[in-house]
Amino acid sequence: MQPLFDLAPTLATASYIVASLLFILSLAGLSKHESAKGGIIYGVSGMGLALVATTLLTLANGWNDPKAQFGLIFLLIGLVIGASIGLWRARVVEMTGMPELIALLHSFVGVAAVLIGWNGALFDVGTPENLLGVHHAEVFIGVFIGAVTFTGSIVANLKLSAKISSKPLMLPGKNFLNVGAIVAFIGLTIWYVTNPDISLLIAVTVLALALGWHLVASIGGGDMPVVVSMLNSYSGWAAAAAGFLLNNDLLIVTGALVGSSGAYLSYIMCKAMNRSFISVIAGGFGIEAPSGKDEELGEYREVDAASVAELLRNASSVIITPGYGMAVAQAQYPVADLASRLRDKGITVRFGIHPVAGRLPGHMNVLLAEAKVPYDIVDEMDEINDDFATTSVVLVIGANDTVNPAAAEDPSSPIAGMPVLRVWEAENVIVFKRSMASGYAGVQNPLFFRDNAAMLFGDAKERVEDILKAL
Repeated sequence: MQPLFDLAPTLATASYIVASLLFILSLAGLSKHESAKGGIIYGVSGMGLALVATTLLTLANGWNDPKAQFGLIFLLIGLVIGASIGLWRARVVEMTGMPELIALLHSFVGVAAVLIGWNGALFDVGTPENLLGVHHAEVFIGVFIGAVTFTGSIVANLKLSAKISSKPLMLPGKNFLNVGAIVAFIGLTIWYVTNPDISLLIAVTVLALALGWHLVASIGGGDMPVVVSMLNSYSGWAAAAAGFLLNNDLLIVTGALVGSSGAYLSYIMCKAMNRSFISVIAGGFGIEAPSGKDEELGEYREVDAASVAELLRNASSVIITPGYGMAVAQAQYPVADLASRLRDKGITVRFGIHPVAGRLPGHMNVLLAEAKVPYDIVDEMDEINDDFATTSVVLVIGANDTVNPAAAEDPSSPIAGMPVLRVWEAENVIVFKRSMASGYAGVQNPLFFRDNAAMLFGDAKERVEDILKAL
């Protein structure tokens, strides 16, 4: 073992470089449907290589130290337990549970950054005198980012799993609370760098935990896809901060990649929802809570599966716009079968995907890929929006806020200005829904009461299967 341990530092450095390249290839692969699976393989390979290299380096450094050997045992036990839990959760989680699972995983990164920061403060060994100020700043900033990520992710998990209300928390002066916490953090950081007292570290930990909770609690359910992406960015910066403390280049590179890509994705999604990027990351700064009223805006028309089948049989073109309701009903397989049947009859079928459909970026794309829907008939909102006016039938399956005409027509609506799929421009619109209740953003949808719209109530999977039988 000793010759291998002698080479451990060189092997670890080389492995970190290769892992960094694999992570970059992973991000590039995940940018397209066709290459997404390969991107995941690159990412998993990079993380596996990083774990092996780090374990080898740790073994080499502590192999002959009795105290370190005790820690190595716990390291290996932790690896086995963590891998087992990860494999188990990946196997049992439903696609509808992915958003809250990802939010929970972000919280682990946050709490790890907090623990690493505290370890760096309590057990500082060998930091040069001229770098002590930098080290203290790394500790303080790392703990702050990690604690904000931890509690923010926990609140996101609770909201997404419906364990707490999805409505935004509207405390008096909430904007001043958020801004005040940031100002206090800057002041405490300067104080800690000049006078590294442990009480200041305790204070910033408590402050950051409270800020993380309030930031996400203040954001409404309609913005939760952006929140998940934002927390992904936070977890990346927390990892980068931990990398500086541990002098680990791979953590710094990986954290920067995750942090910057997550921030850019959040920005893109905010544009897609007509939300201010600063507003969302500042905890819904200036956004008022929607009323959440479910009052009906007129008379709606109800149809049955046989009538929808007849409508589809006579259609020349069909667009399907899925939403979170399709994920809940696990309707993607019969929907894919329906699309295939219609295409076999010579009917043009396409899917229109809103950037924030579901409760996770790319949620609908993953579901459709899982059901083997061809990539070339799945279009983004900007690609398909102009085609609704010439479409015979639109099937809205479990979508609500992303097809709400109030966003385009009602300046007083809480979602006013949010770009939506203009499904109401089609000749006929069939809305698959369990009830007339408002969507996740708590806003009623005037689409349901349009003359060219009809409601098909019930479980989306069962109703699509009924249509298939009628066809």
